[in-house]
Amino acid sequence: MGQVSPPPHPSTIVAPDREALPATLRRNAPLVPTDSAASRALAAVIAILTFLAALCAGAAEIVASSADQWQGSVAQEVTIQVRPSAGRDIDADVAKADGLAKATPGIAATRIFSKAEAERLLEPWLGSGLDLSDLPVPRLVTLKLAESPAPDLKGLRSALGEAMPGVASLDDHALWLQRLSTMANTFVGVGIGIVALVLIATGLAVVFATRGAMAGNREVVEVLHFVGANDDFIARAFQRRFFRLGLRGGIIGSCLALAVFALAGLFARLWRSGPAGDEIEALFGAFHIGWRGYAAVLLIGVIASVVTGVVSRLTVRRFLR
Repeated sequence: MGQVSPPPHPSTIVAPDREALPATLRRNAPLVPTDSAASRALAAVIAILTFLAALCAGAAEIVASSADQWQGSVAQEVTIQVRPSAGRDIDADVAKADGLAKATPGIAATRIFSKAEAERLLEPWLGSGLDLSDLPVPRLVTLKLAESPAPDLKGLRSALGEAMPGVASLDDHALWLQRLSTMANTFVGVGIGIVALVLIATGLAVVFATRGAMAGNREVVEVLHFVGANDDFIARAFQRRFFRLGLRGGIIGSCLALAVFALAGLFARLWRSGPAGDEIEALFGAFHIGWRGYAAVLLIGVIASVVTGVVSRLTVRRFLR
């Protein structure tokens, strides 16, 4: 009789090749892979869109802050304009206007512009080196307003009209302030619109990425349905994975935007020592976005991740129907 060979020891049993199974069907494999080329591309797209949205939000904050500073500076001063008139002594009229201003409650200080200073104000438009002695260049008296008591500008305007009709007039810069406010509000509105469009673009990118992930994991979804998993379980799995991708992209984009603003502030401080530094600082400030700007940039990163998770969940629910 032939000898019966003993059964093999369990330690010598060779397990089947697990590589034969698809990656999505292996034990402990995530339902939605996050380390694939498509996931990395989606995170990069979200980072770029978040970066652009954060730049728009920061720029809008810089413009709004600069406009507030301009309005605050201009609102603290008003100007009396004294026009030359035939048969009148312009210097006497200027001194009289200055006296009326000093007698008005709420006027903290006055400053009379000399004829040379008034002519120098026209150089940006007329150029330097011109002889303006024959031109009727108005003389100016600037008034600095006090915080308390409230300045009686209406009474000062009436007093100037009665004392020097057609010669002296008071300009409170209300029209200029209104135009400045309109310009700043328009720029901020455009910035908010661009941020909204970028978030919509982020949502559309997530929709296409989610549908592609669903199509690539159709067999896994069918198996999950077969073993009793409901649509909410599958949608939550996609939502968690895409939320992490969105959070990664949002953090990267927000950090890049903050780095850009930090570099812009550094260069602004370097330019300030140059000949054009005063003009740059007067127009754009110190490129400091303040705490509101930093909060807006970080909030955009969070919103991008939330949009990514919510849109992916809604897309999965719609796909499973």
